[in-house]
Amino acid sequence: MPSRTTGGTGPVAITKTAPQDDAEPGDAEADGGGEAGHGEAVREEEGRREEGRHLNSPLLLTLLLLTAVMFQDPIRGALSAPVMQSWMTVFVAVMVQALPFLVLGVLLSAAIAVFVPPSFFARALPKRPALAVPVAGVAGAVLPGCECASVPVAGALVRRGVTPAAALAFLLSAPAINPIVLTATAVAFPGNPEMVLARFVASLLVACSMGWLWHRLGRTDWLRPSARASYEGQGRGAAFWGSVRHDVTHAGGFLVIGAMAAATLKAVVPAQWLSLAAGNPVLSVLVLAVLAVLLSICSEADAFVAASLTQFSLTARLTFLVVGPMIDLKLFAMQAGTFGRAFALRFAPATFALAVVVSALTGTVLL
Repeated sequence: MPSRTTGGTGPVAITKTAPQDDAEPGDAEADGGGEAGHGEAVREEEGRREEGRHLNSPLLLTLLLLTAVMFQDPIRGALSAPVMQSWMTVFVAVMVQALPFLVLGVLLSAAIAVFVPPSFFARALPKRPALAVPVAGVAGAVLPGCECASVPVAGALVRRGVTPAAALAFLLSAPAINPIVLTATAVAFPGNPEMVLARFVASLLVACSMGWLWHRLGRTDWLRPSARASYEGQGRGAAFWGSVRHDVTHAGGFLVIGAMAAATLKAVVPAQWLSLAAGNPVLSVLVLAVLAVLLSICSEADAFVAASLTQFSLTARLTFLVVGPMIDLKLFAMQAGTFGRAFALRFAPATFALAVVVSALTGTVLL
């Protein structure tokens, strides 16, 4: 009996001990299974959230369509109002004028980013920024586009290592002195060919002056080009179209915002105010400068608008032609989106003031 009890105890003890020895691996497996289960639960939860996000857009669109159907009579009445008709006309006009040249600028920007090596700009531009500014300003005559095209191109130049002062001079000169704009100005003012020379001189002076001013007073923390996706390791074709998609969606959104602001202000500014301001030489220059900012007309078409403002002097209309391609509502929005808000809040007012002064002086001398 004792031996049986002892012998029975031994196996019992061994039997109890064996599971204890194996307890740690079992517990680890259980813990691992719990961690794996927790990870799967997290992934499932993220999947449900992602699915919910995908379902939100059709749901929102459906709600908007239902709201439009339910309130179609009030909406139709509001859209048929003269103010809304004027708003939609200006908005569509700005978008139709600017969008093709924005796409052109985006294509050029992508081509510069993908196909042009940074060493090219180091060879093409003078080493000293003070000399690179006028070279870049004159080079603006090569780009057959408007201000919407010059913004993404200038952003690409900065990212490729071009000194910001030279890139900004190109940004301002390209939409104002390129061959298409100067030809349109000559056609719009057939009896005043001196307007072409005055526009070229005043615009180039403002562009170079702003470049030099930035070189002296500008700070690098004010200039923050927008972050871009990296296309390293991809083919040139994939990198090119990836850059195009990025710039179109980025700059296009700010173009829409600027066009909406221009349309809103154009719809609420009474036309009688223009007639009252035309009689005062100083006030007429300031009014047309402000009007150029508010209307946000493409530089390829602004000469014909300026030619139609016959109640104003040639100097005042020259101010309209110099200010518009350099700073307007859509340009401010695009510059803020491309280079940062801190840059736009400083660069835009300085450009406006300098453009008004230089164009007024140039008009006094040449017109």
